[in-house]
Amino acid sequence: MTYDIYGEDGARLSLEEINDGAITYLKVKMQYSEPCEPKPFHVEWMEPVTDTYSFWGPNVGTVRHLAPDWSPRNSDARIASGAPVHAVISADDTNKTTIALSDPKIPTNISTGIDEKAAAMKYRVSFFIKPAAPLTDYSATVRIDRRRINYCDAVRGAVSWWEKDCGYIPASVPESARLPMNSLWYSFHQDLDFDKILEQCRLSKPLGMDTVIIDDGWQTTDTNGGYAYCGDWKPIGLPRIAELVGEIHKIGMKVILWFSVPFLGKYSESFEEFKDYTLYSYNNDTIYALDPRYKKVRDYLIGIYSAAAREWKLDGLKLDFIDSFCLGNDEGKPTWERDYTSLEDAVDVLMTDAAKALLEINPEMMIEFRQSYIGPAIRKYGNMLRVGDCPCDALSNRRAIIDLRLISGKTAVHSDMLMWNVEDWAENVALQLASILFAVPQISVHLDKITKGQMKALSHYLSFWREKRHILLDGEFYAACPATTYSYAYAHRTGEAVYVLYENPVIASGWNKLSCVNCGCGEFIYLDGYVGKTYRTVNCMGEELSSGIVSSDVEKIPVPVGGMVFIK
Repeated sequence: MTYDIYGEDGARLSLEEINDGAITYLKVKMQYSEPCEPKPFHVEWMEPVTDTYSFWGPNVGTVRHLAPDWSPRNSDARIASGAPVHAVISADDTNKTTIALSDPKIPTNISTGIDEKAAAMKYRVSFFIKPAAPLTDYSATVRIDRRRINYCDAVRGAVSWWEKDCGYIPASVPESARLPMNSLWYSFHQDLDFDKILEQCRLSKPLGMDTVIIDDGWQTTDTNGGYAYCGDWKPIGLPRIAELVGEIHKIGMKVILWFSVPFLGKYSESFEEFKDYTLYSYNNDTIYALDPRYKKVRDYLIGIYSAAAREWKLDGLKLDFIDSFCLGNDEGKPTWERDYTSLEDAVDVLMTDAAKALLEINPEMMIEFRQSYIGPAIRKYGNMLRVGDCPCDALSNRRAIIDLRLISGKTAVHSDMLMWNVEDWAENVALQLASILFAVPQISVHLDKITKGQMKALSHYLSFWREKRHILLDGEFYAACPATTYSYAYAHRTGEAVYVLYENPVIASGWNKLSCVNCGCGEFIYLDGYVGKTYRTVNCMGEELSSGIVSSDVEKIPVPVGGMVFIK
């Protein structure tokens, strides 16, 4: 295999190849004679297109098919967005080539595309694809895994490498971060009300939701959306917030409070003091993004979070919009006051110091981040990673959950909040619930307004999830057919498995005990190799439908959408 490294004139580039069986490590270096803004450089190689079917990345959405090299498939990453890993996969889900980078902080790109003349895959890894701070030396490692193993295991191998060899040790996860939550964003938006929040908490706790997330709106009385009033972080929209937290604690629930980390609104009291310490503005210059390269900015934000956590007895913070830290126009800014030139380094320091301050207040503090800021650097400070907003969208929720699970190790992966129309069928509510079983559920509906059938489905699924969460969250996890955004997924532990069937209705033998959920793959489930086992089926609300003994090699069992079959 021949690897080429190239870039613009002015930089000395070198590459060292180290082979460890089917895993290759490329150690790359870039040097300048004096500090300057690094220009992009690239590593390229070609591999024959044999037994190659699709590709996978943690932030690529639904597009998983191959592409020509003149319009390649890309996985972008930087500290506040994505993760530097990209896999090429065979049709049977076997790993072909999985690439990971040791540095998740700087802006990078991994791309793959077919060279038509050679019938070969062109791999390219690009560093510094966006402007970065001046430097003289840079080094990183490209890890290329060609082991013929399941692609899930290959991706997990990259995650283990980040944790053990690259120094990205993830934050510990409190047990409370691994239990269902009621998030108020879709149900309330900015229209927060003291008594109504308490009412929802009283209804949530018996269903198995142990935390409430109070979202946008507590810091302003403006309910028109947007962030033009962010920056002061005073409880204007929810003035009795300390009292509210105390009352929620009496119910037995914990409280997480939302903050939009970068945003400084034009109409905030803090605007005049910090307007020159910003990266850029948008929405007709009414919203600005703070620049964490200034110690003044970092100290201000960390002070806000620490004071809120301490004074209001918070159990967690939802730190939003980290991916909005992007370089802008420095014209007229007091750049001489910065103690960091690298935005990536500054974001890293801000979040590291914020997490440290919060954990000193409460060692069990929950810290939530949202897709797309989900990489190995983010896992150092956040113990909850949530799917990006996809209201009422079971398909996007399930796909993003699986993508996140594969790169998140033991960090708690959370679903996007589930919401639905009160006129919808209970089966469709169950379809959403079935789609998020491999994540920690977040629910966002007014529980006093949903139908009895919807409530029964919600209660049944949350009860099932809590009973099986040791498998769903902690078992070995696999997802089949990433090219079709997954046909089924399962987790297993000590001989027991939980399957969720999205498109493939067949369950192969091999499990002593099995729970199988029909998440939209027709009205039947086929059991292959379970002769003599007993089975029981329930509908989407947990009501028993049938039971018996499997009598044939391939048994066709009626299971409605949202229903389950249990085998033992």
